[in-house]
Amino acid sequence: MARPVTLFTGQWADLQLEELAAKCGEWGFDGLELACWGDHFEVDEALRDEGYCRAKRELLERHGLDCWAIGTHLVGQAVCDPIDERHQAVLPEDVWGDGDPEGVRQRAAEKMKDTARAAARLGVQVVTGFTGSAVWHMLYSFPPNDWEAVERGYDDFAERWGPIVDVFEAEGVRFGLEVHPTEIAYDFVTTRKALDAIGRRDGFGINFDPSHFAHQFLDSAAFVEEFADRIYHVHVKDSKKRLDGRRSILGSHIDFGEAERGWTFVSPGHGDVDFEDLFRTLNRIGYTGPLSIEWEDSGMDREWGAPDALAFVRRTDFAPSEVAFDAAFSKEVDAHPAEPGAFARQEAS
Repeated sequence: MARPVTLFTGQWADLQLEELAAKCGEWGFDGLELACWGDHFEVDEALRDEGYCRAKRELLERHGLDCWAIGTHLVGQAVCDPIDERHQAVLPEDVWGDGDPEGVRQRAAEKMKDTARAAARLGVQVVTGFTGSAVWHMLYSFPPNDWEAVERGYDDFAERWGPIVDVFEAEGVRFGLEVHPTEIAYDFVTTRKALDAIGRRDGFGINFDPSHFAHQFLDSAAFVEEFADRIYHVHVKDSKKRLDGRRSILGSHIDFGEAERGWTFVSPGHGDVDFEDLFRTLNRIGYTGPLSIEWEDSGMDREWGAPDALAFVRRTDFAPSEVAFDAAFSKEVDAHPAEPGAFARQEAS
């Protein structure tokens, strides 16, 4: 059986959850990955009101939907970031407070702990999101980086996230970092460094999103293979490069969808991500969790795009074979199916 397909609700938080759930049920989604903003999933309410999570589950069930994960990208970003006025626009008022940077970071960390507790009440085992980064602004290395300061940035990440992961593990919930530019991990090397810094703890892994790899010219399938034991959740999002000698890979300080950008996010199946290769690799590593469509496309109506993306995933994803394709050639055919992934391993050999 192919994996369940969900929709991440972060880009739809202007809609009430009841309205969005009705749409997604009609479109044929299996579930929603609930964003912790708008009215979709409110962490404080989940901890305050014993019936809150049950009511959310009942709302989803009325529309034939399930929930395997919640997303807390906005608050997570503030845990390690150098805080500025941009954060005020995306953070809850109780996290922003008076805007003092260290106070914001500490309140964000406490909210992340509460998010683990709320996720456990909802009955989900994965929280997706961001970590922020104290060193992202050092990307280009001019003025020349103090490389010890970069290492201190990874120490800072471990110090701030260690106590958060303590709570996640105590609650039986895992955090999946969306490996992403502006985070402590954004490619192969930085993901290794981040996992090592946190001690490769079970409570901290990856929400894999291939759209952030396409314009870095990185191999999504190879990443999934290398970090197979850390792939806790998967986003389906696409990216399109338009590099023609006049457009820059750095984004040019212009918004997504602008004609002069060198790349932009597009609806799944309309960009450069090789999803078939990715799905084959997910089969190979035994990933059976949801494929969560994170729909972003500045050039396409979202209510046309979301069901189109769902149809794309349905026809592109497939279950792994349980038998080797040439098993029937043998005179001594084993009547029992091979263990899951056997064909994938044979294919890889």
